[in-house]
Amino acid sequence: MKQINQEVIAKELNLSKATVSRCFTNHPGINPRTRARVFELASRLGYHHMSTRTPKNRKKNVNRSIGVLICTDEEEYYRKDYDSPGRIIMKGISEYCQLGKLNISVHFVDPTVTSVEDSAYDDILSTIGRNWSGLLLMYPFPSSVTDKLLVQYPCVSLVEQRGAGPLDCVDVDHYQGMSLIINSLKDLGHRRISFYSKMYKVEASWSMRRCGAFFEKMIQQGLPIKQADLINAYPSQMVSLEDSFDLAASKVKEGVTAFVCAADHQAYDLIRALRMRGIRVPEDVTVTGFDGIDAPEDIPNLSTVQIPYHQIGYTSAKRLDDLMTKRFGPTQHILLGCRFNAGNTMATPGH
Repeated sequence: MKQINQEVIAKELNLSKATVSRCFTNHPGINPRTRARVFELASRLGYHHMSTRTPKNRKKNVNRSIGVLICTDEEEYYRKDYDSPGRIIMKGISEYCQLGKLNISVHFVDPTVTSVEDSAYDDILSTIGRNWSGLLLMYPFPSSVTDKLLVQYPCVSLVEQRGAGPLDCVDVDHYQGMSLIINSLKDLGHRRISFYSKMYKVEASWSMRRCGAFFEKMIQQGLPIKQADLINAYPSQMVSLEDSFDLAASKVKEGVTAFVCAADHQAYDLIRALRMRGIRVPEDVTVTGFDGIDAPEDIPNLSTVQIPYHQIGYTSAKRLDDLMTKRFGPTQHILLGCRFNAGNTMATPGH
């Protein structure tokens, strides 16, 4: 097996070995985007940089390290047909950490693991994790995991997590985003609107939060909600991905004129699936997303909510830096604003 070292990382990314080394030593001249790419690949290859000494001309408390745990399948995170929100977030984290002189260690963990005693966590926390001063949590984690991590580290989540303990978080204002979508659909004349999501290995609290905002805004606007039209909105009524596509196609034939997807990647897959079933977007049905990531080449410019992922990453790292100084202050939930991109996947009903 090839030994994983900085030279391997440099070759994979077409960078000099000196550039890679400077990423791990927090050199101020390195672009945050480059640092994020290096950290991501290091995590993927299983390379962990250990800081064993502090330069004599620096104070010991300057050389601090934080962990970034990413609770998702690597295959999903590294999909090449669209830009991953997580990768945009990492750029923001990297930018703040460079300015704040924080070292970063990035690790993927299996979403199905529900205990920190499992090797998926223990192998990390008992080695490089012993040097961490704080922890950033990307994507939803099982509450049994977050509760234990909160005991060991100051933690900031990059999404609001249902059922978690006193966990600081930085997220988007889901209600504001959903309001922008529903207002636009109503102005176009849509009345029969469906909420669409998919089943995940870990309960997608962000999807449920957007679904809750969907209900609230639909009621506020006086628009009818048909329970039978909602797809994967209820944890007890989840269906497989292919079944969700078939269900969506049947709902179009029954009169649904618009799907509000909980995320852009869901909208991309839904548009492709409807196309394969002879249903055109937006001519036959409108589809909206919620993320604002660049669409794949085979998908029209999506009508979606633009989330400031870079700012979420930057703000979460800054909040963690504050917590590491004063850990036991009041918990904060920071919600950032968003905007609506009209795109090309919306049209009037019957267009």
